[in-house]
Amino acid sequence: MMPLHLGPFVRPRSGLVLTWICLFSFGFTCIGGEHAATVTHPLPVAFSDLLPHFLVEPDDVYIIKNKPVTLTCRSTPATQIYFKCNGEWVHQDQHLIERNVDPATGLPVMQVKIDISRQQVEKIFGLEDYWCQCVAWSTTGTQKSQKAYVRIAYLRKNFEEEPLGKEVALDQEVHLRCHPPEGVPPAEVEWQRNEELIDPETDPNFFITVDHNLIIKQARLADTGNYTCVAKNIVARRKSSSATVIVYVDGGWSEWSKWSPCGADCIMWRSRECTQPTPGTGGKECQGLDLQSLNCTSEQCPQTASGAEDVALYVGIVAVALCLTLLLIILVLVYRRKKEGLDADVADSSILTTGFQPMGIKPTKPENSHLLTIQPDLTTTTTSYQGTLRSRHEVSGKFSMSNGPLLEPLPNGSHTLHNGKLSSDPNDFMNRLSSQTYFKTLPRDSINTSYGTFNFLGGRLTLPNTGISLLIPPEAIPRGKIYEIYLTIQKKEDMRLPLAGCQTLLSPVVSCGPPGVMLTRPVILSINHCFDACLENWAIRLKKQSYEGTWEDVLQLGEDVVSEPYYCQLEEEMCRLFTEQLGRFALVGESLSMAAAKRLKLLLFAPTYCSTLEYNIRVYCMDDTQDLLKEVMQMERQLGGRLIDEPHVLLFKDSYHNLRLSIHDMPQAHWRSKLMASYQEIPFYHIWSGSQRTLHCTFTLERQSLSTCDLTCTLCVWQVEGEGQSFTLDFNILKDIRPMDTDFLLMDNCTPALAGPSAFQIPYLIRQKICSSLDAPCPNGADWRLLAQRLKLDRHMSFFASKSSPTSVILDLWEAQHFHSGNLNQLAAVMAEIGKQEAMIFLVSDGEC
Repeated sequence: MMPLHLGPFVRPRSGLVLTWICLFSFGFTCIGGEHAATVTHPLPVAFSDLLPHFLVEPDDVYIIKNKPVTLTCRSTPATQIYFKCNGEWVHQDQHLIERNVDPATGLPVMQVKIDISRQQVEKIFGLEDYWCQCVAWSTTGTQKSQKAYVRIAYLRKNFEEEPLGKEVALDQEVHLRCHPPEGVPPAEVEWQRNEELIDPETDPNFFITVDHNLIIKQARLADTGNYTCVAKNIVARRKSSSATVIVYVDGGWSEWSKWSPCGADCIMWRSRECTQPTPGTGGKECQGLDLQSLNCTSEQCPQTASGAEDVALYVGIVAVALCLTLLLIILVLVYRRKKEGLDADVADSSILTTGFQPMGIKPTKPENSHLLTIQPDLTTTTTSYQGTLRSRHEVSGKFSMSNGPLLEPLPNGSHTLHNGKLSSDPNDFMNRLSSQTYFKTLPRDSINTSYGTFNFLGGRLTLPNTGISLLIPPEAIPRGKIYEIYLTIQKKEDMRLPLAGCQTLLSPVVSCGPPGVMLTRPVILSINHCFDACLENWAIRLKKQSYEGTWEDVLQLGEDVVSEPYYCQLEEEMCRLFTEQLGRFALVGESLSMAAAKRLKLLLFAPTYCSTLEYNIRVYCMDDTQDLLKEVMQMERQLGGRLIDEPHVLLFKDSYHNLRLSIHDMPQAHWRSKLMASYQEIPFYHIWSGSQRTLHCTFTLERQSLSTCDLTCTLCVWQVEGEGQSFTLDFNILKDIRPMDTDFLLMDNCTPALAGPSAFQIPYLIRQKICSSLDAPCPNGADWRLLAQRLKLDRHMSFFASKSSPTSVILDLWEAQHFHSGNLNQLAAVMAEIGKQEAMIFLVSDGEC
């Protein structure tokens, strides 16, 4: 009788050795102490002497983050098949075995699969490679498959060597080095120029070596740009710092021109141009003269013109000069008259005068008040302001665009800023916008939309209780232009962004427009975000929707280029976007490591009134942005719900682990949970994608009687193998008198739209004096650079320096940051530290006017 191979020896929990009894028939049955397995397809007699061979052998695999991998093996003819990993048999309970018969040969075919987890590999990580091998049996003998190695995939963040910028002459060879980060599997490398992929097959002037270096064989002017080394493998993608390559051209002369004829001064000339080649991108100019003169001989000199001809020539020249002068005077007069017409019509603005009336309420005199007053310039000839200078926080004096002023067109084409009520329904504005092709996807509800009419005075749009605002600085809109501008939130259900891989939405989708309007200075769009603001763990991209509806990457945070039309100031919970182009924007992130975390806001709601035995507690787990908080509060108000504890914030990491929720410590005599399991679970991807706005779980509790009103319990929310938060509840469900800290719910009562001076804390005249005082560089550093340093904005020095007035951009950012909490005295103290007392912010009181 042929011996029967029973595969790996299995020791039962009791520690006793199993005794096997094998009964042979057409099939055979193995009976053990704990279980029995029946093989229904024995080998036909004709093939009983065949050894098994493998139809499928396990291949090398990589574990990406925490996702298990599956190894597969198939063999014929086979009666048994098992895996062993690192020399030890895998328990048979972990095998998934399929048996069938090859219809062509009648031979039995067996297939086995096993899953390998990250934890299994990490147990021996660093000691040796983790490997698995498949072993198949037949009645003749056994065969072993090839070893399949299981490795944990990773890609480190830092490049071992990054490319360095250089300046090279035209036609010179350029060598850019790159050593990618360590990774498993090893990273593939590609190169980009100005964010576009370099393909040596289509452009043979480029060559990428086997050790990943880039060679430009002959530098061309078009090769000037920013070069980036990109390393990627199956788990991540890394970009090196950009290396700027400048291809310069030294200028060269052309041949001298022919000598000119002798002039009236008896001199002839010749010239040459620096165009062979023309100097470019920092190349040297041609050395030497571009113009030569030579005295003519007496025979070459022209004869002197007669006196009558000279007189006629001079008279003609004088006549032409007089005509040109008269024409210039007429143009200047016309221009000044038009300009005066515009300035005189914009009458209700305190920025056009320096004569101010006293305030009705005398403010408290601050420290340094002798430094905070500027006397009015009484020599000004502009139209004087006839109203009262009011505090910016007096709503009645603001230019409110939701219920206040509009710039009405006048018959003569000029415009006047009025203080009045809107004569039309606010929805009329959205209806007009939505009728245009590009605005078909704009939400029609006025709750999530603010709009107003603005001119060169600037202004501000705000979506109350969302953290979203648009600051339009003075002079951002060209003089003579009037724009009707809107700001709105695009709900994610209406506007889905195409997210790939591990990308996640980190902000609301915000629209401001209309797109395509001309701006002479950047506006500042403030948007809430919900990530941990650690750029080392993230690749954050600003996306903008094009006219065609596609989403494009326009900026990567941390790699801002000051010459681009977009620039971001990243704060702990806010992103300030400087942009010269209006449109639809969103922040999208891709984690670079498992330490990357999103902020989740946890909210607990329950019914305001409960007349049944059942009592529901809803737990919201949503992105920590103010617009979502506002949306949930409004929705719960409609559902009759109330907040039963203060919100908590949870850092949710990109670890692929789910979120769990459980409830404990209820008095069993009075309450019970109707949840069948010990906890509820929200899948990782439902949270990480950010596509579900109001994600929540409901705990249904049941009280023993209607007289039971006191509820005590602990509700826990945690990420598996991550951070957690707990809520300790102890209240009466009918008479909850607990003092609730509602700071997070402070209603933003600001006017949605403000135009002109009322939109800014710093008066326009003072702003001009500060800019004129600090824009000019100062040898001792007491200029805009010191202002940026004192306001803790010095990390943006290069961006400020790229603007014609760095100080004005700094003050714009200060206005955007401190709209609700701005302290002019604090800003005045900063100015005093700088030593620019002539540019102090003023306070006007009755005694000082």
